[in-house]
Amino acid sequence: MTAMFLFGLALKIAMTASIVVAASLVVERSGPFIGSLIASLPTAGGAALIILAIEHPPGFIASSAIGSMVSNAVVAIFALTYAALAQRRSLFVSLGLAYLVWFGCAGLTRLVDWNAASALLLSALVFPVAIYAGTRFRAEVSTKIRVSFTGHDLAWRAGVVTFCVIIVTAASHLIGSFASGLFAFFPVAMGSYFIILHPRIGGPATASVAAHVQAPLIGLGLSLLAVHLLAEPIGVWWSYAAGLSIGIGWNALLWGLRNWRART
Repeated sequence: MTAMFLFGLALKIAMTASIVVAASLVVERSGPFIGSLIASLPTAGGAALIILAIEHPPGFIASSAIGSMVSNAVVAIFALTYAALAQRRSLFVSLGLAYLVWFGCAGLTRLVDWNAASALLLSALVFPVAIYAGTRFRAEVSTKIRVSFTGHDLAWRAGVVTFCVIIVTAASHLIGSFASGLFAFFPVAMGSYFIILHPRIGGPATASVAAHVQAPLIGLGLSLLAVHLLAEPIGVWWSYAAGLSIGIGWNALLWGLRNWRART
Protein backbone atom coordinates (compact mmCIF):
# COMPACT_ATOMS: atom_id res chain seq x y z
CA MET A 1 0.00 0.00 0.00
CA THR A 2 2.83 2.40 0.88
CA ALA A 3 4.58 1.66 -2.40
CA MET A 4 1.40 2.34 -4.39
CA PHE A 5 0.83 5.61 -2.50
CA LEU A 6 4.38 6.77 -3.17
CA PHE A 7 4.11 5.79 -6.83
CA GLY A 8 0.86 7.71 -7.18
CA LEU A 9 2.35 10.74 -5.45
CA ALA A 10 5.41 10.67 -7.71
CA LEU A 11 3.15 10.40 -10.76
CA LYS A 12 1.14 13.43 -9.63
CA ILE A 13 4.28 15.49 -9.08
CA ALA A 14 5.93 14.53 -12.38
CA MET A 15 2.79 15.01 -14.46
CA THR A 16 1.85 18.36 -12.93
CA ALA A 17 5.37 19.78 -12.99
CA SER A 18 5.88 18.76 -16.62
CA ILE A 19 2.65 20.42 -17.79
CA VAL A 20 3.25 23.65 -15.89
CA VAL A 21 6.93 24.02 -16.84
CA ALA A 22 6.21 23.40 -20.53
CA ALA A 23 3.47 26.02 -20.56
CA SER A 24 5.68 28.47 -18.64
CA LEU A 25 8.43 28.33 -21.22
CA VAL A 26 6.04 29.21 -24.02
CA VAL A 27 4.27 32.00 -22.11
CA GLU A 28 7.47 33.74 -21.09
CA ARG A 29 8.96 33.68 -24.59
CA SER A 30 5.90 35.03 -26.42
CA GLY A 31 3.84 38.20 -26.47
CA PRO A 32 0.69 38.98 -24.45
CA PHE A 33 -1.75 37.55 -26.99
CA ILE A 34 0.04 34.24 -27.61
CA GLY A 35 0.88 34.10 -23.91
CA SER A 36 -2.81 34.41 -23.07
CA LEU A 37 -3.65 31.53 -25.43
CA ILE A 38 -1.21 29.32 -23.54
CA ALA A 39 -2.22 30.62 -20.11
CA SER A 40 -5.85 29.73 -20.86
CA LEU A 41 -5.04 26.09 -21.55
CA PRO A 42 -5.79 23.65 -18.70
CA THR A 43 -2.30 23.27 -17.23
CA ALA A 44 -2.70 22.76 -13.47
CA GLY A 45 -6.44 22.21 -13.91
CA GLY A 46 -5.80 19.61 -16.59
CA ALA A 47 -3.35 17.79 -14.36
CA ALA A 48 -5.91 17.79 -11.56
CA LEU A 49 -8.61 16.40 -13.86
CA ILE A 50 -6.31 13.63 -15.05
CA ILE A 51 -5.61 12.57 -11.47
CA LEU A 52 -9.29 12.83 -10.52
CA ALA A 53 -10.09 10.53 -13.47
CA ILE A 54 -7.67 7.94 -12.11
CA GLU A 55 -9.32 8.03 -8.68
CA HIS A 56 -13.04 8.55 -9.49
CA PRO A 57 -15.75 7.16 -11.80
CA PRO A 58 -17.05 8.99 -14.90
CA GLY A 59 -20.09 10.34 -13.05
CA PHE A 60 -17.87 12.16 -10.58
CA ILE A 61 -15.85 13.68 -13.45
CA ALA A 62 -19.00 14.81 -15.26
CA SER A 63 -20.22 16.56 -12.11
CA SER A 64 -16.82 18.08 -11.31
CA ALA A 65 -16.71 19.59 -14.83
CA ILE A 66 -19.67 21.78 -13.85
CA GLY A 67 -17.66 23.09 -10.90
CA SER A 68 -14.75 23.73 -13.25
CA MET A 69 -16.99 25.67 -15.65
CA VAL A 70 -18.08 27.91 -12.77
CA SER A 71 -14.46 28.30 -11.65
CA ASN A 72 -13.47 29.24 -15.20
CA ALA A 73 -15.89 32.18 -15.11
CA VAL A 74 -14.51 33.21 -11.73
CA VAL A 75 -10.97 33.07 -13.15
CA ALA A 76 -12.06 35.62 -15.77
CA ILE A 77 -13.02 37.96 -12.92
CA PHE A 78 -9.70 37.19 -11.19
CA ALA A 79 -7.71 38.07 -14.32
CA LEU A 80 -9.67 41.28 -14.91
CA THR A 81 -9.15 42.34 -11.28
CA TYR A 82 -5.41 41.80 -11.57
CA ALA A 83 -5.27 43.66 -14.90
CA ALA A 84 -7.03 46.68 -13.43
CA LEU A 85 -4.93 46.82 -10.26
CA ALA A 86 -1.57 46.12 -11.95
CA GLN A 87 -1.74 49.41 -13.85
CA ARG A 88 -0.60 51.29 -10.76
CA ARG A 89 -0.25 48.84 -7.88
CA SER A 90 2.51 46.48 -6.80
CA LEU A 91 2.52 42.77 -7.53
CA PHE A 92 1.68 41.97 -3.90
CA VAL A 93 -1.36 44.25 -3.83
CA SER A 94 -2.58 43.41 -7.35
CA LEU A 95 -2.31 39.66 -7.08
CA GLY A 96 -3.30 39.51 -3.43
CA LEU A 97 -6.55 41.40 -4.00
CA ALA A 98 -7.25 39.40 -7.17
CA TYR A 99 -7.01 36.17 -5.15
CA LEU A 100 -9.32 37.63 -2.49
CA VAL A 101 -11.83 38.36 -5.24
CA TRP A 102 -11.51 34.77 -6.51
CA PHE A 103 -12.13 33.30 -3.07
CA GLY A 104 -15.04 35.68 -2.48
CA CYS A 105 -16.69 34.78 -5.78
CA ALA A 106 -15.98 31.07 -5.27
CA GLY A 107 -17.64 31.27 -1.87
CA LEU A 108 -20.72 32.89 -3.38
CA THR A 109 -21.01 30.11 -5.98
CA ARG A 110 -21.62 27.65 -3.17
CA LEU A 111 -24.99 29.32 -2.60
CA VAL A 112 -26.29 28.02 -5.96
CA ASP A 113 -27.23 24.49 -6.96
CA TRP A 114 -25.38 24.47 -10.28
CA ASN A 115 -26.03 22.47 -13.42
CA ALA A 116 -24.69 22.75 -16.95
CA ALA A 117 -27.36 25.27 -18.02
CA SER A 118 -26.78 27.62 -15.09
CA ALA A 119 -22.99 27.36 -15.49
CA LEU A 120 -23.38 28.32 -19.16
CA LEU A 121 -25.61 31.24 -18.17
CA LEU A 122 -22.98 32.45 -15.71
CA SER A 123 -20.34 32.35 -18.47
CA ALA A 124 -22.68 34.18 -20.85
CA LEU A 125 -23.03 36.96 -18.29
CA VAL A 126 -19.41 37.18 -17.13
CA PHE A 127 -17.35 36.93 -20.31
CA PRO A 128 -18.87 39.73 -22.42
CA VAL A 129 -18.49 42.13 -19.50
CA ALA A 130 -14.94 40.98 -18.73
CA ILE A 131 -13.86 41.21 -22.39
CA TYR A 132 -15.30 44.69 -22.77
CA ALA A 133 -13.91 45.91 -19.43
CA GLY A 134 -10.45 44.61 -20.30
CA THR A 135 -10.25 46.42 -23.63
CA ARG A 136 -8.30 49.42 -22.33
CA PHE A 137 -5.79 47.17 -20.59
CA ARG A 138 -4.96 45.37 -23.84
CA ALA A 139 -4.08 48.55 -25.75
CA GLU A 140 -0.63 49.94 -26.57
CA VAL A 141 1.38 47.01 -25.25
CA SER A 142 4.18 45.36 -27.19
CA THR A 143 3.49 41.88 -28.51
CA LYS A 144 7.20 41.04 -28.66
CA ILE A 145 8.00 40.66 -24.97
CA ARG A 146 10.93 38.40 -24.17
CA VAL A 147 11.58 37.34 -20.60
CA SER A 148 14.60 35.53 -19.19
CA PHE A 149 13.91 32.86 -16.59
CA THR A 150 15.94 30.68 -14.26
CA GLY A 151 15.74 27.10 -13.13
CA HIS A 152 14.73 28.41 -9.71
CA ASP A 153 11.71 30.16 -11.25
CA LEU A 154 10.50 26.96 -12.85
CA ALA A 155 11.23 24.85 -9.78
CA TRP A 156 9.22 26.89 -7.28
CA ARG A 157 6.39 27.33 -9.76
CA ALA A 158 6.13 23.62 -10.47
CA GLY A 159 6.34 22.94 -6.73
CA VAL A 160 3.54 25.34 -5.77
CA VAL A 161 1.23 24.16 -8.52
CA THR A 162 1.95 20.52 -7.76
CA PHE A 163 1.16 21.12 -4.10
CA CYS A 164 -2.21 22.68 -4.98
CA VAL A 165 -3.10 19.85 -7.36
CA ILE A 166 -2.23 17.21 -4.78
CA ILE A 167 -4.29 18.96 -2.10
CA VAL A 168 -7.34 19.18 -4.37
CA THR A 169 -7.15 15.58 -5.52
CA ALA A 170 -6.46 14.27 -2.02
CA ALA A 171 -9.44 16.18 -0.63
CA SER A 172 -11.76 15.24 -3.48
CA HIS A 173 -13.24 12.31 -1.53
CA LEU A 174 -14.26 14.71 1.24
CA ILE A 175 -15.33 17.88 -0.58
CA GLY A 176 -17.32 16.24 -3.38
CA SER A 177 -17.37 16.57 -7.14
CA PHE A 178 -18.45 20.22 -7.55
CA ALA A 179 -15.91 21.62 -5.09
CA SER A 180 -13.20 19.39 -6.57
CA GLY A 181 -13.89 20.80 -10.02
CA LEU A 182 -14.10 24.33 -8.65
CA PHE A 183 -10.74 24.22 -6.88
CA ALA A 184 -9.07 22.20 -9.65
CA PHE A 185 -9.12 25.43 -11.67
CA PHE A 186 -7.95 27.71 -8.88
CA PRO A 187 -5.66 30.11 -10.81
CA VAL A 188 -2.37 29.14 -9.21
CA ALA A 189 -0.60 28.56 -12.54
CA MET A 190 -1.88 31.84 -13.99
CA GLY A 191 -0.88 33.66 -10.82
CA SER A 192 2.61 32.20 -11.04
CA TYR A 193 2.97 33.67 -14.55
CA PHE A 194 2.09 37.07 -13.13
CA ILE A 195 4.61 36.66 -10.31
CA ILE A 196 7.38 36.04 -12.83
CA LEU A 197 6.38 38.68 -15.35
CA HIS A 198 5.27 41.62 -13.18
CA PRO A 199 8.68 42.47 -11.62
CA ARG A 200 10.49 42.04 -14.96
CA ILE A 201 8.31 43.75 -17.54
CA GLY A 202 6.10 45.88 -15.31
CA GLY A 203 2.49 45.81 -14.21
CA PRO A 204 0.83 47.27 -17.34
CA ALA A 205 2.59 44.84 -19.70
CA THR A 206 1.77 41.88 -17.47
CA ALA A 207 -1.79 43.15 -17.18
CA SER A 208 -2.05 42.89 -20.95
CA VAL A 209 -1.61 39.11 -20.69
CA ALA A 210 -4.34 39.01 -18.04
CA ALA A 211 -6.65 41.18 -20.15
CA HIS A 212 -6.06 39.11 -23.29
CA VAL A 213 -6.92 35.86 -21.50
CA GLN A 214 -10.67 36.56 -21.32
CA ALA A 215 -11.58 35.44 -24.85
CA PRO A 216 -9.42 32.27 -24.77
CA LEU A 217 -11.08 31.24 -21.49
CA ILE A 218 -14.36 30.91 -23.39
CA GLY A 219 -12.81 27.98 -25.25
CA LEU A 220 -11.79 26.40 -21.96
CA GLY A 221 -15.37 26.67 -20.75
CA LEU A 222 -16.62 24.96 -23.91
CA SER A 223 -14.08 22.17 -23.48
CA LEU A 224 -15.25 21.61 -19.89
CA LEU A 225 -18.84 21.48 -21.11
CA ALA A 226 -17.79 18.73 -23.54
CA VAL A 227 -16.24 16.78 -20.66
CA HIS A 228 -19.47 17.10 -18.69
CA LEU A 229 -21.61 15.90 -21.58
CA LEU A 230 -19.33 13.11 -22.84
CA ALA A 231 -17.60 11.66 -19.75
CA GLU A 232 -20.30 9.07 -19.09
CA PRO A 233 -21.49 8.28 -22.67
CA ILE A 234 -18.07 7.75 -24.26
CA GLY A 235 -15.68 7.54 -21.30
CA VAL A 236 -13.58 10.03 -19.39
CA TRP A 237 -10.42 9.84 -21.48
CA TRP A 238 -12.25 10.30 -24.78
CA SER A 239 -14.16 13.22 -23.27
CA TYR A 240 -10.84 14.77 -22.23
CA ALA A 241 -9.53 14.35 -25.77
CA ALA A 242 -12.66 15.98 -27.18
CA GLY A 243 -12.48 18.81 -24.66
CA LEU A 244 -8.82 19.48 -25.34
CA SER A 245 -9.49 19.51 -29.09
CA ILE A 246 -12.25 22.08 -28.60
CA GLY A 247 -10.01 24.29 -26.46
CA ILE A 248 -7.10 24.15 -28.89
CA GLY A 249 -9.45 24.67 -31.84
CA TRP A 250 -10.97 27.75 -30.20
CA ASN A 251 -7.55 29.27 -29.56
CA ALA A 252 -6.50 28.48 -33.13
CA LEU A 253 -9.63 30.29 -34.34
CA LEU A 254 -8.74 33.35 -32.24
CA TRP A 255 -5.19 33.28 -33.57
CA GLY A 256 -6.44 33.02 -37.16
CA LEU A 257 -8.90 35.87 -36.70
CA ARG A 258 -6.18 38.06 -35.22
CA ASN A 259 -3.88 37.39 -38.18
CA TRP A 260 -6.72 38.03 -40.64
CA ARG A 261 -7.51 41.37 -39.00
CA ALA A 262 -3.82 42.32 -39.08
CA ARG A 263 -3.66 41.61 -42.83
CA THR A 264 -6.86 43.45 -43.67
